[in-house]
Amino acid sequence: MRRLVFLLGAIVVLALPAGSMQATRITVYAASSLTGVFPQIDKAPRYSFAGSDTLATQIAQGAPADVFASASPKQAELLYHNGLLRRPVVFAMNKLIVIVPSSNPAHISSVYDLRRNGLKVIVGTPTVPVGAYTRQILDSLGITQAVMSNVVDQEPDVKGIVAKIALGEGDAGFVYKTDAKPAGKRVNAVLIPAWAQPPIRYEVGIVRKSSHRAAGKAFIKRVTSLRGRRLLVQAGFSLPRRPR
Repeated sequence: MRRLVFLLGAIVVLALPAGSMQATRITVYAASSLTGVFPQIDKAPRYSFAGSDTLATQIAQGAPADVFASASPKQAELLYHNGLLRRPVVFAMNKLIVIVPSSNPAHISSVYDLRRNGLKVIVGTPTVPVGAYTRQILDSLGITQAVMSNVVDQEPDVKGIVAKIALGEGDAGFVYKTDAKPAGKRVNAVLIPAWAQPPIRYEVGIVRKSSHRAAGKAFIKRVTSLRGRRLLVQAGFSLPRRPR
């Protein structure tokens, strides 16, 4: 009798259509500053990490993304208002810092030191969130012209800035606080005054053309869960009082 039940069960399993026994695997487009933490929260999705503006452009052009997580409300809200993204929610916050090589050959101890002639400063391009935030901070500090005259490279995502400073290809770079942590002892952080910090809010939403809405909602639920929020904090992010 047991053998008969086993055989009947095997027949049912073989009769099921391919893919019905496994969970839907979604594709998540996310800002490069989320590279370390998102796979910790959920390792199942296919991830594509890059600058938020690049990813938003790809989604607008029909890229097969199911979920989009941006390092700035600008990209997510624009897609939402253009009918390409379901209403996004804020799930994390961040701050900008200046990083220098661990050897700190330029002896930089303050963001104001970046005004000195001859320094090699690396920033993000104006269209990516980290680049836009950098320019807001420099404007708030009143040192835009002096610092930008020292810029020798502009990167399309924050990972590129971290890599070049860690390799000593620049004297200083503006990055998110969370990106300095994985670099470890290869870089040192120089804090930026709190009063000059712009609000840096991360938003996540489901792409409207996605055929995996339920799986997308489940992913966002994991990101905003107590476990997801704990992992975000461990990675150096701060949190909104509640996901909204």
